[in-house]
Amino acid sequence: MQKKLTITIDQQVYEGLYAVIGRRRISRFIEDLVRPYVLHQELETAYKQMAQDEEREAEALEWAEATIGDVRDETR
Repeated sequence: MQKKLTITIDQQVYEGLYAVIGRRRISRFIEDLVRPYVLHQELETAYKQMAQDEEREAEALEWAEATIGDVRDETR
């Protein structure tokens, strides 16, 4: 079941959503963004999907490896 929700956002943000996402797709876009934060049972599925994205995982590993040197140089 769907529920109608009224929200208030900045006009420029709305215009950007309208231009980029398109008419009649904004609700779905916002729902997809918010869903992982409010429906925790879907987090595991979302994490599994992210882990299957090999390009994303390679970028994350590269970032992690690049920052490890920063920690090594820290004083304790």
